[in-house]
Amino acid sequence: MAEGSIGSPQVTGTAPAGQAPVRLPSLTGLRWFAAFAVFGFHVHHSGLSDDRVIDRFLSVLFGAGASGVPFFFILSGMVLTWSAREGTPAVTFWRRRAARVLPNHMVTWAGTLALLLLAREQISTGPAVAGLFLTQAWIPDIDYFFAVNTPAWSLSCEIAFYAAFPLLLPLVKRIAAGRLWTVAALLLAGVWLMPLVTLVLPVDIGYWLVWIFPVPRAMEFALGMVLARMVREGRWRGPGLLPSVALVLVAYVAVPYAPEAWKWVAWMTGPYAVLIAAAAVSDVRGSRSVLRGRALVWLGEVSFAFYLVHQGVIRLVVWAVGHDQPPSLEVASMLAMLALTLLGSWALYRLVERPLERRLGRPRLTG
Repeated sequence: MAEGSIGSPQVTGTAPAGQAPVRLPSLTGLRWFAAFAVFGFHVHHSGLSDDRVIDRFLSVLFGAGASGVPFFFILSGMVLTWSAREGTPAVTFWRRRAARVLPNHMVTWAGTLALLLLAREQISTGPAVAGLFLTQAWIPDIDYFFAVNTPAWSLSCEIAFYAAFPLLLPLVKRIAAGRLWTVAALLLAGVWLMPLVTLVLPVDIGYWLVWIFPVPRAMEFALGMVLARMVREGRWRGPGLLPSVALVLVAYVAVPYAPEAWKWVAWMTGPYAVLIAAAAVSDVRGSRSVLRGRALVWLGEVSFAFYLVHQGVIRLVVWAVGHDQPPSLEVASMLAMLALTLLGSWALYRLVERPLERRLGRPRLTG
């Protein structure tokens, strides 16, 4: 993860210059589960199967899978704040984030666009260009924010968060330690109050405003930033890792019973915040955690590539197999989706993400 935060005119962070913060591998492991949940959600809604048993199984496991996105937004604020170093210029932070995100995005955007064109699907120029430049989340039109590589709409939000981070971090750092819990509670309350706007707006605009629009989604990012301070300064007093996992599982299973507009974001934001903080505390204390296992950490490392690759793979398999096949073939097709997505994400991670992040994100020599 990139470091950085802003002062004026230099970036100021939570770790002194030259001193690396404690690593949080459990959070890397958790990233895989969030990405896998989103994958399962899109498999469920791919139209591949109309078998009742399969549909019910996928509904139970992945009906709330889209909630992996709020997890990523909270985690992003947490990790960026945690890893911020004193004295890093804002431009350096932005360059590192661009090097982290843009190569994977551009490759998967181009690959998905090629698949859509081969399938002779109509692609309008405006939505395609908005998707390429990650401006799609600002446009309240489903033809725009879900165009080409659908999951990339969340990167449109992340880019906005990265742009604002150098301005937000000094504000978060100025919060008195004794008021961190209050600020976290206010941010969570804001997330819960946001769906009220859907009661007076058309459904499609309400959906965009609560689920897609970067400005309200920034509350989750800011919550992650506050969590980082709470954990670093020993202010977190939440449950341990196992109770936090249990809380998330109970909330996840209960998502279908939540009011429609609240199930999009609000319902899982609190449990995810608790889990992220608990996992970070576990790493800081050096407690035993299955989330730090080598396999899970590797899956977490490729999860960003996995997240961007999976939609194109799902479409490809559905086009190849078709609909209304025997249940055994449908299950095999879903397993093939997972295997191909893992293979593609590994290749993207090794051949694009890591080498270009190192090359583009390294400090530039001046003089």
